[in-house]
Amino acid sequence: MVYEGKRLVSCHCFFLLTAKFYWILTLMQRTHGQEYAHSIRLDGDIILGGLFPVHAKGDRGVPCGELKKEKGIHRLEAMLYAIDQINKDPDLLANITLGVRILDTCSRDTYALEQSLTFVQALIEKDGSDVKCANGDPPIFTKPDKISGVIGAAASSVSIMVANILRLFKIPQISYASTAPELSDNTRYDFFSRVVPPDSYQAQAMVDIVMALGWNYVSTLASEGNYGESGVEAFTQISREIGGVCIAQSLKIPREPRPGEFEKIIKRLLETPNARAVIMFANEDDIRRILEAAKKANQSGHFLWIGSDSWGSKISPVQQQEEIAEGAVTILPKRTSIDGFDRYFRSRTLANNRRNVWFAEFWEENFGCKLGSHGKRNSNIKKCTGLERIARDSAYEQEGKVQFVIDAVYSMAYALHNMHKDLCSGYIGLCARMSAIDGKELLSYIRAVNFNGSAGTPVIFNENGDAPGRYDIFQYQITNKSTEYKVIGQWTNQLHLNMYIQTTTLTVSMSLSASVSLGMLYMPKVYIIIFHPEQNVQKRKRSFKAVVTAATMQSKLTQKGNDRPNGEVKTELCESLETNSKSSVDFPMVKSGSTS
Repeated sequence: MVYEGKRLVSCHCFFLLTAKFYWILTLMQRTHGQEYAHSIRLDGDIILGGLFPVHAKGDRGVPCGELKKEKGIHRLEAMLYAIDQINKDPDLLANITLGVRILDTCSRDTYALEQSLTFVQALIEKDGSDVKCANGDPPIFTKPDKISGVIGAAASSVSIMVANILRLFKIPQISYASTAPELSDNTRYDFFSRVVPPDSYQAQAMVDIVMALGWNYVSTLASEGNYGESGVEAFTQISREIGGVCIAQSLKIPREPRPGEFEKIIKRLLETPNARAVIMFANEDDIRRILEAAKKANQSGHFLWIGSDSWGSKISPVQQQEEIAEGAVTILPKRTSIDGFDRYFRSRTLANNRRNVWFAEFWEENFGCKLGSHGKRNSNIKKCTGLERIARDSAYEQEGKVQFVIDAVYSMAYALHNMHKDLCSGYIGLCARMSAIDGKELLSYIRAVNFNGSAGTPVIFNENGDAPGRYDIFQYQITNKSTEYKVIGQWTNQLHLNMYIQTTTLTVSMSLSASVSLGMLYMPKVYIIIFHPEQNVQKRKRSFKAVVTAATMQSKLTQKGNDRPNGEVKTELCESLETNSKSSVDFPMVKSGSTS
C-alpha cells in the first residue's frame, strides 16, 4: 500500500516516480504521522488553502511547540468566519460554495513548506504506466483536492518559502501578515499578493517620524532574518536618498542569541552616546530582551525607541520594564476590531465547533482545564465542563490581524466572483471554463479587485500585489502610574502628527535653522501643541517635513560621495557628530502626552 500525503492507493503496489517531482513526494510522505499534521477540511465547489501559525516552533528537533491562541486560533477562525459569511451572501458567488483546507505552519518555514505541498498534489501528474499492483490490476487513486488559491502565510520567511512552490504550479497566494519588502519583487513572487503594506512603506513612515522629531543621528537594530534585515535596509536606503539622517551603528540580533548577547548590544549602542534614538525592526521576543538588557544596564530614559509594527501596541514586550519603554514611538498598520467576528468567536463551543481540529486544545489552554484522559494537560488540573464560555470565563481581545485575514479571504472571493461573471455569464454554479480554474487568470482578477474591506477602507493591490500604506503612530506613555499606547498620528503616504506632547530635556546634535524657545526646554511637564497636520508639506520626492510651532529645526547636510561600512551616507555632519559631542543642543523629547 502506498501513502500519498494523506491519501491511500487501493492496492499494494510499487511505482516509479519521475525525477522532476520525486523530492516533492518525498517531503509529502515525511509529513505523514507527525503529531500536528492534521488539517481543517471543508468541502466546496472551490477549495481555498489556508496557512496559519497554530503552534509555535518546537524545541530540539520537534517541529511544533505550544499552541498560539491569538495568532493561530483567532486568525484561522477569522478565515472560517469569512467563508461562512461569503457562503451565506446571495450576491457574492451565488450558488457556488467555498471550501477550505487549513494547515498549521508551526511558525517554521521548512515545516510550512512540507505542509503546503498538500496544496499541489492534485497538479502533479502521475505516470500510471510505472505503477505495478500485486494482482496486475491498475491502481485506483483517490484524487486530492485541487486548491485554487491560498490564504497566508503569516511570517514573511514562511510566505517566501511557500511562494516559491506555489508559483511553480500557478496558485495565487494572498497573505494577511507578511510585510517583507522582498515579497514586492514581482519577478520572483509573481503569484504573491498581500492585504498588508510592505515594510518599505513602514520604513518611509519611520524616516518621516525621525525627521519630524528633529533627530539626525540614530542607530538601527534588526532581528536576523527577512523581516528585520530588509526593514532596516529599507530605512537606511530611504534616509540615504533624502539626506538629513546619519546612521551611527547598524546592529543585528542573531537568530540564536548566545548568553549575554543582548547586554553586549546595549553596550555597543552606548559607544555612540549621541545617537540615542534606536530604530528597531525586531521580533517581539527580541524587543523584550533588548528592553530587559537596557533595564539591567540602568539606562532608563537614555534610549529613544522607534519600533516597527512587530512592536506596535503589544503589551508583552514592555511588561515589567515600563520605565525603559516609556516614550517609545511605534507604528502599526491601521486596523479596526471587527464586531461580527467578536460575536462569532464568543459563541464558539466544543459542541458547535468540531470542524476546528485544534479547538479542543485551545479550550484547554484558554480555560486552564483538562478534557478527559486524552487531554494534553497534566492530571492535577481541573476537568473542563464544556459549559465554559469565551469572554465570560476567560479574557478575550480580538487579535490584531483578524481584519486582514477576513480581507484576504474576501479578496479571493471577489476575484472569483468577477471571474465567474466574465467566464460563466448567466450560468448557475461553475461552468466548464471554471471547472479547472486557471491560476494565472485568477491572479489577474485578484490584482484588479477594489472593494470596501471589513474596516470600511478600500482593499486594492498595486502591480506588485502590495496593499497601500496606512499606519497609526503610537506612543507608549505612563500617566498617573498607568500605562497605555496612545495614537499620536497617522501615516498615509505622508506623515500627519497632531498631538500634545509632554516634554523633557533631550540632548540631540544638530544644526539649527531657527532659534529655540528656551522656556519650553525647562518645563518638563508642560503640554504644548507641537505638530499641525495641515502644515505637513512634501519634501523632495519621498520625505515630509513637519512644522513645529515652538521652533523650526532643519538639519543641513553636505553629502559626500563615500559610503560607510554600515550603510549610512557619509556626511560632514556625521563626522562631526561622531567626533565632537559639544555641538549638541537641548531639544524637547516626545516623552508622554495625551490624545491626538
